[in-house]
Amino acid sequence: MHRTTRIKITELNPHLMCALCGGYFIDATTIVECLHSFCKTCIVRYLETNKYCPMCDVQVHKTRPLLSIRSDKTLQDIVYKLVPGLFKDEMKRRRDFYAAYPVAEVPNGSNEDRGEVAEQDKGGLADDEIVSLSIEFHEGTREEKSGAVENGDAQKEKRTGVRFLRCPAAMTVMHLAKFLRNKMDVPSKYKVEVLYGDEPLKEYYTLMDIAYIYPWRRNGPLPLKYRVQPACKRLKLSQPPNSEGTNTSGASECESGSDKAPSPAALPPAAAAAPPGPAAPTHGSPGSSGPAGTGPLLNGTSNCPPLPPAAPRCRKTTLNGGTANALT
Repeated sequence: MHRTTRIKITELNPHLMCALCGGYFIDATTIVECLHSFCKTCIVRYLETNKYCPMCDVQVHKTRPLLSIRSDKTLQDIVYKLVPGLFKDEMKRRRDFYAAYPVAEVPNGSNEDRGEVAEQDKGGLADDEIVSLSIEFHEGTREEKSGAVENGDAQKEKRTGVRFLRCPAAMTVMHLAKFLRNKMDVPSKYKVEVLYGDEPLKEYYTLMDIAYIYPWRRNGPLPLKYRVQPACKRLKLSQPPNSEGTNTSGASECESGSDKAPSPAALPPAAAAAPPGPAAPTHGSPGSSGPAGTGPLLNGTSNCPPLPPAAPRCRKTTLNGGTANALT
């Protein structure tokens, strides 16, 4: 599961504050040559007497430095979304200014320049703000619907009732999915997935994140959908155990036995007394069930060549001072 990491706003302040005034960016403006950003009023006032960047001393322009600066709306939106209450305070400050100085009002200025844009229209949300949302069952894509109609399944075309909820902006998608699971008594072997349109939402998304990421302008309830799918379980791959009587190496079966004949002391008395013959096994491997000198039988056949019969050996013994040859 994804682990959410919270970052303090003070750690991001160096990237959100103007180096000239020391405050958060207002109407963020970026120098084209070096990509350093400042407040618009700060950098315009600075470039009236200087032609170099206040941070890296790069020449902005030889004669007209104001031609090499651009408004950075993306950065300004990030600042408004990260700093609580900044947009609301700035709009109030602009309204108060134009109310005190009506002559200074610019007729061609936008509503945001005059401070007439409400925070709801901007899309900003606070953590403790209540969000109205609608939740309904996701009926699938158009291809899935057409296939269901062709198969005669008309139940898929029936629109499921829409439910409306009021939730805090800090509530996550995971909490909403748990709420739906408990309401509908969904078994644990199924998972509840929340979607915006046809796109599944991450479990760690909050309603405030959804309002910032997706094109919802707060002109109605936040439209969400859900679907129930079988939960995917990880399958553990188990290796089949090797059979105890099977040896995977064909050469090791022939080499398992000793090339030398066993000593008479290691054999039982009956086996030591019996002379070697063609019916008596002389190979030392245990479990021999075939003819003499063959290895263990696998599937009725032996994969080891038969050993030649052992030749009789003679040893000299002394009896009463005489030498005699004895067969062993």
